[in-house]
Amino acid sequence: MKKNIHVVGAIIIDNNKILCAQRGPDKSLPLKWEFPGGKIEAGESAQEALKREISEEMNCQIEIGEQVDHTVYEYDFGIVHLTTFSCKLIEGKPELTEHVAIKWLPTNELSSLDWAPADIPAVEKLAGAFNVK
Repeated sequence: MKKNIHVVGAIIIDNNKILCAQRGPDKSLPLKWEFPGGKIEAGESAQEALKREISEEMNCQIEIGEQVDHTVYEYDFGIVHLTTFSCKLIEGKPELTEHVAIKWLPTNELSSLDWAPADIPAVEKLAGAFNVK
């Protein structure tokens, strides 16, 4: 029985571009692109986890908006339940602490990256109907 892993991702929008983060070569899903975020800890809401993770991973603060997508994807290491939210920066600029690279891309260029499978439905949604404000 694979374990269920509940994670959150921040779709951080600034100047009509979206923050994309590349995983390190030593992590699971090496060098895949993702929306930054991480695991929801016991007793945390999805929004609390996302604020904590972005503060820890990127040294900046975000305001969380509406939920964009919820995806369940089965990897070899477990079943990931990813909830993504649209967010905006309210303090600081994202820094590389956990990731090897970050890019700010307009929605029509998101599909040019090699995304982690669980993030792809949100990428497709953003490239389609989701209205970036």
